[in-house]
Amino acid sequence: MIPEKVKKNLKKQHYAIAGKHSAVQVCRWTKKSLLDEGVCYKEKFYGIKSHLCCQMSPAVMWCPNRCVHCWRATELTVGDELFGEVDSPSEIIDKCIEAQKKLLIGFKIDKNSKKKQLSKANQKKYFESLEPTQFAISLSGEPMVYEKIGELISELRKRGKTSFLVTNGLYPEKLKELEKKKQLPTQLYISVNTPNKELYIKFHRSSKKDAWERLNKSLEIMSKLNKKTRTVFRMNLVKNLNMIEPEKYAEMIKKSNPMFIEMKGFMSVGYARQRLGYERMPYHKDIVDFSKEILKYLPEYKFLDEKKESRVVLLGKNKRDMKIKKREY
Repeated sequence: MIPEKVKKNLKKQHYAIAGKHSAVQVCRWTKKSLLDEGVCYKEKFYGIKSHLCCQMSPAVMWCPNRCVHCWRATELTVGDELFGEVDSPSEIIDKCIEAQKKLLIGFKIDKNSKKKQLSKANQKKYFESLEPTQFAISLSGEPMVYEKIGELISELRKRGKTSFLVTNGLYPEKLKELEKKKQLPTQLYISVNTPNKELYIKFHRSSKKDAWERLNKSLEIMSKLNKKTRTVFRMNLVKNLNMIEPEKYAEMIKKSNPMFIEMKGFMSVGYARQRLGYERMPYHKDIVDFSKEILKYLPEYKFLDEKKESRVVLLGKNKRDMKIKKREY
């Protein structure tokens, strides 16, 4: 289902294809954790283990948006719908785990080999990493395009794994379905990168004519999900582009009533470098300052945490809610 030209491009970017339409890429923080050189902000904020995380997508090159900040080669987008016979949730999970194992093989130290071992990885962590316990369904493409996304989440839960689902918010009907069928992820993210419709159109270049309206409908649905899953309003901030109108972002946050607000600085990586240069990457201080501007309009929220290396801050109502509890699996 993925054209050969696109497969070659993905492999060049160190993606591993998993089945017909899914892919895995090892996050640099997974690698750093294996080397005991630090952990990602998701571990710092929420308690998930970086070396046990599988960063994947069930629809790696399918998305209705062509966002200017996306590291994906948006010009190679296959479409905004998955046609034909798709892989089952079990197949996707098994193939993603297998693909991740292959990607991590260089971290293994073979004590029986006579060759010099170059890996400096923590071997306890390495062997644990072969069975990831967290799936970040957020790598590339829009996961809601995969029609069995709810079943995928349910299968992960059945296997005792947590799931973080990041969506662009253009599938409110799918969100309702996940709620109705009790298939919501451990943590649900909706990406909101613009405070008004005019900028949304320029920023996201969506194939859906009613994309802005769909996003806002999803935010309304999110407001009713707090007792059913953990919810995050996610912002990817680009210097001199979308760091404007904090009061309007605040209105959208009030509408969605999330548990948390993640504000992250844009990184000029992958194909995003061709659209937005390094000078569009905000400093961590810029993110902190903008978060303070938004907090002026949100008396219920406060500054909870930050990770300077990732240029990200976390806002929320209660610090006690940050770490994922066993019952939330």
